[in-house]
Amino acid sequence: MTAKFNTSVFINCPFDEEYKPLLQALAFCCVNFGFAPRLASENMDSASIRLSRITALIKECRYSVHDLSRSQASKKGEFARMNMPFELGVDYGCRAYSAHPLDQKRILILDEKRYRYQAALSDLAGCDPEAHEGDYEKLMTVVRNWLVNEAGAAPQAASAVVYAYQDFQEWNWERLLMDGYGEDDIKSRPTIELIREMQQWVDAGRPPSFN
Repeated sequence: MTAKFNTSVFINCPFDEEYKPLLQALAFCCVNFGFAPRLASENMDSASIRLSRITALIKECRYSVHDLSRSQASKKGEFARMNMPFELGVDYGCRAYSAHPLDQKRILILDEKRYRYQAALSDLAGCDPEAHEGDYEKLMTVVRNWLVNEAGAAPQAASAVVYAYQDFQEWNWERLLMDGYGEDDIKSRPTIELIREMQQWVDAGRPPSFN
């Protein structure tokens, strides 16, 4: 359990189509450095209670990434999404009130724009969430820096991580087409399935594309 705990990263973020490229890049960054991204969607049992799944995952992960990008409504009549701040609070409470090893948890807070959170979540003052500006390369740089400095990952240039991600996407896309998948099939697959393919690519020695 300790080994799994020390390499697991709980990801709390939006799961809409617009955020999907950022989620995939974030997940790859974790896999690239030898960590296991964990999502609530990895348990698809409809009979299990979502909050129970989330709290169980939080307890299984030493590291957590919380993206608060959807905590502000983007248009009139739209509600802000409170799931992400709520899960951040659960995670913080888990660290603050638990015994070892949960008191050793490390948390990275993200937002699309720097300091925007202060208008609605002033309790985070002094925590300095990192901004990614909706750019997957900037997000990967932030996560790379955090994993190296907080999780002891072996340093790699941020640009090298981005290039590796692009190599993986090209390899995986071509492989799936060869296996009979259509483009819509590839785009509509669950992210948790893509994460398994990321690990497969790394375990195979990061093979080049088929062309």
